[in-house]
Amino acid sequence: MSQSKEILGVAHQRALDNALPYSGAVTPEEAARLMGELPNVVLVDVRSAAEWQFVGTVPGSVRIELKTWPGMQPNPHFLAQLKEQVSAEALVLFMCRSGVRSDEAARIATGAGYSEVYNVLEGFEGDKDAAGHRGTVGGWKGHGLPWVQS
Repeated sequence: MSQSKEILGVAHQRALDNALPYSGAVTPEEAARLMGELPNVVLVDVRSAAEWQFVGTVPGSVRIELKTWPGMQPNPHFLAQLKEQVSAEALVLFMCRSGVRSDEAARIATGAGYSEVYNVLEGFEGDKDAAGHRGTVGGWKGHGLPWVQS
């Protein structure tokens, strides 16, 4: 439990340092640790259904598209789906491919009254490597954390 407190303290400091309107930002390893130690943590994967199917997912995550493929059009039902599936009292971790859409989702959730909202830095796939491929440099997959593929 004390490691979770430390992680949340560092995450909150990242929010202050970067003027984020939500609770904080965590690394993939920190997110996994919080999920394993705290009972009220929900990981919300905001990537598209195509990404879930072809790239993989984190077991136990809630999947709500922020933007839909093809065209990456905004999901007009995102907030309603979030409210339906995730309690406003939960500690919510948002994750996307690289951390950009999840930042947007965290901002939306905070504006809607969610009080413990964190962005997962690096996302599921992380940055591109020298060959232009994702999934090996950073991100949930690159750090060897649990994931599955259809």
